[in-house]
Amino acid sequence: MNYEWIIFLLLFLAPVVSSIPIALTYKSKEWTEKLPYLSVFGIFVSVLMSLYIFFSFPENLPACRFSYSWIPGTGIDIVLITDYLSRYMGVITAVIAFFIAVYGLDYMRGDYRPSWYWFFFNLFTASMLLVVYSDNLFLLFVGWEGLGAASWGLIGHWFRDDDEIAYVGVPKRKVGPLELSWPPSFGGWRAISTIRFGDVPMFFAIAAIWVFAGNLNISEIEWGTLFVTIGYAGTIILLLCFLIGLFTKSAQVPFSEWLMTAMTGPTTVSALLHSATMVAAGAFVFIKLTWYIEPWELAHIPVPGLEHVYIFVLFVGLISGLYGALSGSGMLERKVLLAASTMSSIGLMFAAAAASFWVGHFALLVAFWYMAVHAFAKASLFLVSGHLIHATHSRFLCGGLEFGKRMKTPFIVTIIATTFLVGIPPLTAYWVKSGMDEVMEHLIHPLGLIPLILLILTSLVYAGIMAKFLSLNFIKGEKPHHEHVEGGGLMKLGYLMMVSVLIYILFYLVLFRKEEIPHEFISAGGLLTSFGVGIAILACYCIALYKPRISALSKLGTFFNDRMYLPFVNDYILPKTGFFVSHLVQDYGNRGIDGFFNTKVMPGLFERISKGIRTIQTGYLTNYVKIVLGLVMIFLVIASIGGMWI
Repeated sequence: MNYEWIIFLLLFLAPVVSSIPIALTYKSKEWTEKLPYLSVFGIFVSVLMSLYIFFSFPENLPACRFSYSWIPGTGIDIVLITDYLSRYMGVITAVIAFFIAVYGLDYMRGDYRPSWYWFFFNLFTASMLLVVYSDNLFLLFVGWEGLGAASWGLIGHWFRDDDEIAYVGVPKRKVGPLELSWPPSFGGWRAISTIRFGDVPMFFAIAAIWVFAGNLNISEIEWGTLFVTIGYAGTIILLLCFLIGLFTKSAQVPFSEWLMTAMTGPTTVSALLHSATMVAAGAFVFIKLTWYIEPWELAHIPVPGLEHVYIFVLFVGLISGLYGALSGSGMLERKVLLAASTMSSIGLMFAAAAASFWVGHFALLVAFWYMAVHAFAKASLFLVSGHLIHATHSRFLCGGLEFGKRMKTPFIVTIIATTFLVGIPPLTAYWVKSGMDEVMEHLIHPLGLIPLILLILTSLVYAGIMAKFLSLNFIKGEKPHHEHVEGGGLMKLGYLMMVSVLIYILFYLVLFRKEEIPHEFISAGGLLTSFGVGIAILACYCIALYKPRISALSKLGTFFNDRMYLPFVNDYILPKTGFFVSHLVQDYGNRGIDGFFNTKVMPGLFERISKGIRTIQTGYLTNYVKIVLGLVMIFLVIASIGGMWI
C-alpha cells in the first residue's frame, strides 16, 4: 500500500474511529465528559491530512487520481481524486468541521446524550469528506448515504421534544388546519424522508450510467458519447433523476421545507449542515459533475436535451434563491432566518454553475468560490446564533444596543460575516458576486434579462435579511427576558477562527491570487455595473439595518415567515393525498385482489368447473365412451379444417 492510501485512511477514518470510544462508554458520565476532546482530535487529524493533500498531492489528471480495486470485474473501484475542486473543498470541509467541533465542546457540555451527538457529528464530517474526494459515483453515493443517516441522528438529537427552545415555529399557532410548529423528532424524520425521496432516483441514475457508459469514474466517463448514445429522452431522464437527489439534499424548491425544520437540531449541527456538508453537498456534486461534463465543449457534438437540463437547473436555482431570500425577510427565528438565506445562496450556486453551459469554465469557479465564502460566513453566523440562544434563552431575534455592547465579540463577528457575505464593495463576496453578475449578463443573448433580474433582486433582498439579523440581535431588537453573557470562551474561539478565514479569502482572491484564480474576478469587480449593484446592495443593507421591521408590511412579513404556505404541500396536501391513495388501495385494491383470488371470481370459477365435472361422473361406462367419442370427433373435425387451409 502506497503512503497516499495511509493519508486517505487517516482522512476518512480518524473522525469515525476517534468517536467510537465515547459511543461505547455512553453509560459513564465521567468518560462522556472527557472523550469529546478525543473526537475533536480525530477531526483535527482530518484537517492535517486535507492540508497535506492540498500542498503535496498532484492536481492534474491522471496523476491526481488514486485507484484501489474494490469489486473486481464490475468497474466499481475505490477511486479518489485530488483535483482543483476536491483539494480546496476538502480543506474547507475539514477546517469548518474542526472549528465547529471546538465550539461544540462548550455548546454541548451537559447534554443528555453526548455519545450519540459526537459519533454522528464525526460520521457527518467523514461522509462529506468521502463525497468530496470520491471520483467513483458508487463510492460517492456511500458517502452521500452516510450524510443522510448522520443528518437524521443529529437533527433529531433532542428527540424527547421536551424543550420549546428546540422547536421551529410558534407552538399551537395554526393557519387553517395546519399547526405551524415542529419538534426535533419530526425535524429528523422529515429530513431523512425528504432526502430518501431524492436518493432513490439518483441511485437508479448511477446504475444507468454504469450500464450505458461501463464506467462510474466521473473524470473518465465519456459524457458526450453517453448522452448521444441514450438520446434526447434518455439524457433528460438520466440527468433529472440524478438532479432530484441533488435538489433534495440542497433543499431547493419544492424540497426546501426539511431545511427549515432541521433547525430543531443543535446549533453546531445547523452550522455544519449549512456551511460545508449536507446542503452544500448537492451544489458541490453538481459543480463537480459539470466540471468533467464540460457542456461548453460539447457544442460541436449534437448532444440532445443537455441544454434543456441546464436551463432547468438555472431557473430552479434562481427561483429557489429568490424564494429563500423572501422567506427570510419575514422570519424572526434566528436559525430559521439563516436557514432560508442558506437555501437562497445554494440556489445561486446552482444557477451560476448551470450558466457554465453558455459561459464556460469561469461560471463554475464563480459558483465554487461563492460556496467557499458562504461556508465560512454562514458557519460564523450560526455559531453566533447558538451563543445568543444560550445567552438569551430564546431562539427568536432579540437584543438591543446595550445587549450588543455586552456581547462585543459576537457583535463584531456578525458585522464582519454579514458585510463580507452580501456583496458590499470591496469586501470578500463583492468580487465573487461581481463575477456572478457578469455570468448572468452573458446569458442576456441566449436567455434574456430574466436571470440577471432574478439575481439582482435576490441579492438586494438577501442584503436586507442579513442586516435584519444584525440589527434585531444587537441594535434595535427587543430587550431579552433573560441575559447570561458570561462564559462561552470556546464558543467565541470557534466563531472568531471561522470569521478570520473570510478575511484571508479576501486577500487570497484579490491580493495574493494564483494562476488558478482568474483575473475575471478583479476585472468584473472593476466594472461600473458591478460597482452599481454593490452600492445598491450596500443601500439595502443600511436601510434594513436602520429599519429592520416595517409595521405596515407586517401581514406580508407573516406570509413570508410562513414560507408562502409551502408547508401545506409537505404537511397537509401530500399526506392527505398519500392517505387517500392508501385508502383506495386498502378499500378497493386489496378487496378487489382478495375478491378475485380468494372469495369470488377464482373460487366461483373452480366451483362451476367442479360441478360440471361431477355431472358427468355417472358411473356408467356407455356415458364415458360417448364422451370420448365426442372429443375424438371434435379433434378430427378441427384437423380436417386445418388440412383444408394448408
